[in-house]
Amino acid sequence: MRVNELVLRNLKKNFKNYYLYVFALIFSAALYFAFVTLQYDPSLEEVKDTVKGAASIRAASVLLVVIVSIFLLYANNIFIKRRSKEIGLFQLIGMTKGKIFRLLSAENFILYFVSLSLGIFVGFASSRLILMILFKIIGVDIETTLRFSTEAFTQTLIVFSIIYLFIMLMNHLFIRRQSILSLFRVTSSTEGKIKGLSVWQMIIGIAGIALIIVGYYVSSRLFSGDFTEMNELFLAMAFILGTVILGTYLLYKGSVSFIFHLIRKGKKGYLNINEVLSLSSIMFRMKSNAMLLTIITTVSALAIGLLSLSYISYYSAEKKAENNVAGDFAFTVPKDAQKFKQALDEQKIAYTTIEHEVIQIKVNMKDILGTDGSGLYVDPSAMILPAVSDKDLHDFDVSPDETIFTGYNDLLQKFMSLKDSGQVELKGKTEIIPQTYLGLEKDYLISWYFTSGGIPVAIVDDSIFKRLKDDQDPEIQKESSIFIGFNLRDDTQMEKANEIFQELGFSENRMHDSRLSMSNQEKANIGLIMFIVAFLGLTFLITSGCILYFKQMGESEEEKPHYTILRKLGFTQADLLRGIRSKQIFNFGIPLSIGLLHSYFAVQSGWFLFGTEVWTPMIVVMVLYTALYSIFGFLSLVYYKKVIKEAL
Repeated sequence: MRVNELVLRNLKKNFKNYYLYVFALIFSAALYFAFVTLQYDPSLEEVKDTVKGAASIRAASVLLVVIVSIFLLYANNIFIKRRSKEIGLFQLIGMTKGKIFRLLSAENFILYFVSLSLGIFVGFASSRLILMILFKIIGVDIETTLRFSTEAFTQTLIVFSIIYLFIMLMNHLFIRRQSILSLFRVTSSTEGKIKGLSVWQMIIGIAGIALIIVGYYVSSRLFSGDFTEMNELFLAMAFILGTVILGTYLLYKGSVSFIFHLIRKGKKGYLNINEVLSLSSIMFRMKSNAMLLTIITTVSALAIGLLSLSYISYYSAEKKAENNVAGDFAFTVPKDAQKFKQALDEQKIAYTTIEHEVIQIKVNMKDILGTDGSGLYVDPSAMILPAVSDKDLHDFDVSPDETIFTGYNDLLQKFMSLKDSGQVELKGKTEIIPQTYLGLEKDYLISWYFTSGGIPVAIVDDSIFKRLKDDQDPEIQKESSIFIGFNLRDDTQMEKANEIFQELGFSENRMHDSRLSMSNQEKANIGLIMFIVAFLGLTFLITSGCILYFKQMGESEEEKPHYTILRKLGFTQADLLRGIRSKQIFNFGIPLSIGLLHSYFAVQSGWFLFGTEVWTPMIVVMVLYTALYSIFGFLSLVYYKKVIKEAL
């Protein structure tokens, strides 16, 4: 038989094992080519000054290369070991190691570069769609066209050719180092199996669970006020990262086997066929894959966490704009407000206005702080807050000896929490007025210009406001002391009113704001990050799912003789599949569940740094990730079904 015929026959024979690898390679090449195409697309250049598009996509393409390279090298390592017996047979019939290497290289070359070509084509065909999705997310209205980038093609070809050379080098070293005898043993030696459960492994199992629980506890206390110094905060973060990652490794190394051992012990060794095929198999295999599963779980948690946080920022953009701009449009200069009012009247856009006089005062807040104030970068006895009179407000009415705070930012509340009641002192330049603090409300009455983006506003009686105004300290006052807000009666005219606002040039003066413009700007800044994180997360999900699938393929082939024996003993295909189904739930469900749990605690510890809404964005991301991840579990179950069918 000629070498060319042998190459083609091997390709045909092994394609059933390689098809998911080919899909992942096509997907990776398509995604990389599409990303690089975005980098060189002229339409993106038009907005890069505002969203830094080119630089961000260039950084993403580098991370994409790292993920794809690791996956392809690892997948190739799995497949070359699986073909070790075939390589050994080639040597037995007289083929030299050099000829075997050339044979495998020819197969790999055809498979790799055909897949790469298909990936580039898919990337080219989908590049315009991806660009449209990006522009939709960041709110940019630019016409896009389907364009083949020679720069992107050259860069993709160079990068994937370098990866191919590393794959060939790995294959060459593997063939060169293996003897004929070792080639027939390499498959069985790749999976270490536990003969029993030792006391040391029980200790490891308990330690793994304990470390994860400790890490979760510290993360829940991260921004509760226990860590006030920056160095303490960084040390706590490092401690959380170290304990959770080490705990995850020990969990796979011993905890899973320990828990399943307790389950088996509770059944006194009487296991049905379902438990034999699921619990027993997981116990004796998860330890040898501990490092791989730890990496997959950690990076999965990282991908889910980053995507959740970026989506939280994107999802909260409108709410953050609402908190920062107390009205559809906000002004602090009366003549500019009058100019905008005339423009709205000319366009017959109906509106209502609100107006507050605002002064800056010093407040002694020591009695109402949730902490003793140590570690804060401001003096709690002389906090500078804006104050307004209750005379201008319809929903608030306080007596001369009372004050209410409102509009406190959630982020500041985490670092410097306020009690529900207590005593405060309002300070003018010379006068100190004691007040009873009535609590904190959520309403945002004035714009971020007066509140510095998050500090509360003090609502006081009109008589107290006049006393503080007459005794105000000029050194702490803002340039303007008037807030004027516009609220449209018809929200459908918001776009038109915002265009008027932009044309008048108010957006260049940060003393004036448009809620819609601020929301759009926030979405543009966060949208690109979310877009990139989503595609990198999708790439990792596909590659890690493929790796777990490849491992299950190997296990199914190795366990095929066991299925033959069980079938001969009278167990039906349905009996075996029930056990395999439980096994796959564990194989794919354990890393996914732990990854989701890690990401949940990571997001919960600091989501308020990114936005105002947490549950909806986080749940959406987790559900989508779980649904996509489950596809690989289903595919592995289909492969097991085929192996069981062929076992008899």
